[in-house]
Parts: sequence; structure tokens; C-alpha cells
Amino acid sequence: MYMYHLVLLFAVTAVHITSAQIKYTEYMRQREELLKKEQRRRIGGTLVLNDDEQKVNRILMHEKRKEYEDSRLHGKLFPPAISFFKSKPMIDESNVFKLIRRMPKGGVLHLHDSAMFNLTWLITNFTYSPHCYMCYDDNNRLIFRFLPDDHDNKRCQWIKVNELRQTAWDNDAFDKMLVNNITLITPTPDTTYPTLNDVWRKFGAYFGIVGGLLHHAPVRKAVLQETLRQFLADNVQYIEFRSSFSELYELDGSRRSRSWFIEMYRDVINQFTREHPDFIGAKVINAVFRRQSRDTILSTIKTAIGYRKTYGNFFAGFDIVGQEGRGKTLLHFIDEFLYARQQVPPLDLPYVFHAGETDWGETQVDDNLIDAILLNTTRIGHGYALHKHPEVLNIVYDRDIGIVVSPISNQVLKLVKDLRNHPAAALISSNYPIVISSDDPATWDATPLSHDFYMAFMGLAGEDADLTFLKQLAMNSIKYSAMTKTEKKAAYGIWQSSWNRFILDVLQNDWPHYIPIIG
Repeated sequence: MYMYHLVLLFAVTAVHITSAQIKYTEYMRQREELLKKEQRRRIGGTLVLNDDEQKVNRILMHEKRKEYEDSRLHGKLFPPAISFFKSKPMIDESNVFKLIRRMPKGGVLHLHDSAMFNLTWLITNFTYSPHCYMCYDDNNRLIFRFLPDDHDNKRCQWIKVNELRQTAWDNDAFDKMLVNNITLITPTPDTTYPTLNDVWRKFGAYFGIVGGLLHHAPVRKAVLQETLRQFLADNVQYIEFRSSFSELYELDGSRRSRSWFIEMYRDVINQFTREHPDFIGAKVINAVFRRQSRDTILSTIKTAIGYRKTYGNFFAGFDIVGQEGRGKTLLHFIDEFLYARQQVPPLDLPYVFHAGETDWGETQVDDNLIDAILLNTTRIGHGYALHKHPEVLNIVYDRDIGIVVSPISNQVLKLVKDLRNHPAAALISSNYPIVISSDDPATWDATPLSHDFYMAFMGLAGEDADLTFLKQLAMNSIKYSAMTKTEKKAAYGIWQSSWNRFILDVLQNDWPHYIPIIG
């Protein structure tokens, strides 16, 4: 009898274990299925990597998880969670960042031509000119100007920059002083810029200072040439940038027209593209400040329509720029923005609007998103407030309207401190049409695109987002560009060739100490 009960006990126990095991297995199956569904939904979730890409991905993810664990488990500062002014040296030492720098990243679609170059390069190359002068105006703002020796410009007490430099104990220190006076960079961002308006005030001053250098025609041409070189060196192959096409001046005081400005840009870009087969090209977007009058906006729109006819797709569209929270809304200019479509037949002028670059929800400011959509914007610049507009989000998704996110810009200009909390993180997880851009890298000393890609990869995307995410971002930059279908097809081919070389370079040359990891 005892043996009977013992056998029965074993049998019951075995049944119980099997039942529990079945429940556990089913639970884990459901869990794995749910995780895979979420992974497939995010940007890049449906991409399939080939064998070589998978090897590079293992290298990349080893480094990414190491950085995550250093912060999450061991308390090391996490770069996307702190100000870029403090995190940049950490990022520059990151192996993830070093891989991203080598990666062909496609294009930058949201950029301003007065802030898209390395500022130190500008200062060291042009303020040494014997004709470069500087002064401080009545508001103690720095001003530059190129002037002939016999100038009679009474705007300031001008002094040659070289003469001031000679009084300094060190040329490099003097140049660094100039750079620090122009950029937003500070070791104490929270106290230097306690409010959003404070940082925007300094941001606006930057453009006034560099304008005196950039509005000199020879400098502007050289800056564009160098900008293209810097972007290609950062493995960016395509650019769309905004410009107001201000009249440029020559040393003798004569003026270059806006048409000359556009044609100079076109010719420089075409020549650079011919000389560099890996470079796809660039296009321009006309931008005007949102604080202008309605008459000025309408006049600029009419001029832009003429440029579109003259320069075709090279002239990619029209936008208004400036601090959204304190500027005039799109609705304020609604009659002017409707002008082109009200003509018979409608006139061709694509809009590429900044919209929703604000954390003031349900105000006339973030309602710019409503008007941008109704005005058929081809892309949305920033779109920080999009998550507060579910109907707009649905339209963006259904119409496949590109959302161009600039992580570092949004952090530096005080929309978000910790980039893990950026609203775009949710859009990335749901495969919204996101493109990553750099906005104004000169003002905070960022690379043309790599720093922003790093922030998107490490901060906006989660720990499991891998090479498929980065690859899809690069492809998105081509898909949502202003290129024609024919141009996009050619661009994909150029980018794919560069991507294939990147994969092979990593495996063959750059990371031998990771051979045991990649197998």
C-alpha cells in the first residue's frame, strides 16, 4: 500500500510539473511574440541584414550595450541624458560614435546655411585677412566686416582683427576667444541659459555676428565649398539647406544679387558633385524670418515662385524660420501662403515648414502643425509637439510626410534635457517617417550629422535598436528628400555602394580586436 501511494504521489507530482511547464512555455511564447511584434514596428524593424551586416551589427551592439550597462548598472553619465555641451567629449571617445562616423548616413534635410560649417575653420581662415575688421556696437555685440583700407564706414570704431590678435599672447587663444564669443557653447548651460528665451537670444546673436563674415561674397563661396567637404568627410552624401539669399557684398562695396547668390551655390555644388562620385548633391530652400511683415512674406513668396521656375528642382521649396514661440504663426500669413495655389493654374512652390518646435501644447504656436498639414507641407521640421496632435499624427502617417528631427538642437534650445524623453522616441518605436538632421551644428560645435545620429541611436531609440535602425534612417533621408524619383533611384545606388564598402572596411580593417565577438 505504501508503494502504491508513493507511486501515485510521483505521478501527481509529474503531472503538476508538466502542467506548470506548459503554462511557463506558453507564457514565454506569447512574450517572445509580443516582443517581436514591437521590434518589427519600430524604424528598421522589417529590414533583413546580410551575413556581413550581421557581423558588423554584433560589433555595434556589443559596444552599445557596454555603454548602456556602464550607465544603467555602474552609474556612469549617459551622454544623451546630459547637455551636449558636457557630453561631447564623452561621445567623441565612444566606439559607437566612431562606427557611426564611418557610416554612410545619406542626407541632411534640415539645415541652415549660416550655421552648417565648422566655426573654428571660418575664424582661422578668414579673420586673418588684412581686410577683416571687428568692433563692438552700442549693445556690446561683436560685429565683423571686410573693408578696404580707405573705408569710411562710420557704423563702428573698426579695428583690424589682426592688430587685436597681435596684442594677444597667443594666436590660438585669441581665435578660441572669438569662437567662444560667437557660439552657444558654455560649461554651465543651466545657469548661462536659465530659460528658453535666454538661449534663443544668444542663438539669434550668433547669426548677426557671423553675417558680417558670410555676407562677403568670396567668403560665402569658400564656406560652401568647405561645408560640402566637411559633410562628405562625415560620410554625409546629400544636403538640403535653408538660406535667405541675402545680397552679398564685395570689398569695393558693390553688391551681388540674390540670383547671383543662388547661381553661385548651384555652380559650386555641381562642381563638387562632379569631382566626388560618392556625393549625391544638394538643394536649397528659401527661408524668411517669421517676424517679417505680411507684405514682405508675399513678396518673397512671389520671388521664390520665380526662382522655382528658373532653377527647377534645385530650388526645393519655401519656409519661414525663427523662434516659433515668439514669432508669427503660419495662420498669421495664411493669405500669403495660399497665394500660389489660388492662381489659375496653381503655381509650383513646395512648402517645407518648421512646425511644432515648441513645448507649449494646444496654443497658437503648436497649432502651426495644423496649418502646415493643411498647406500641404512636404516635410515637417522638428515636429516636437506632434505627439499632442493625434489627428495630425494620423495624417502624417497616412500621407507618409517626413518628420525631420534634430535631437541636439532640441536639447540645446531647451525643449528637452534627457533625450530619452524626447517625443520622437515614441514615433521611432511606431515606425513613423523620421529623418535625423543637425539643424545648426556650427553653433554648438557638432559634426555635420554623426553626433545627432549617435543621439538618435543611443537616446531616442532603445537598447535593442541596432544596425537596421541606422540603415533605415539613412534610407529615409533619401526617401523624404526633395529629389525626383529618378534622382532618388540614382542616390540609393550611390549610397548602397558606399554602405557596402563601409561594411567591408569594418570587417577587414578597422576592428581586429573584435574578431572573437563577430565569429
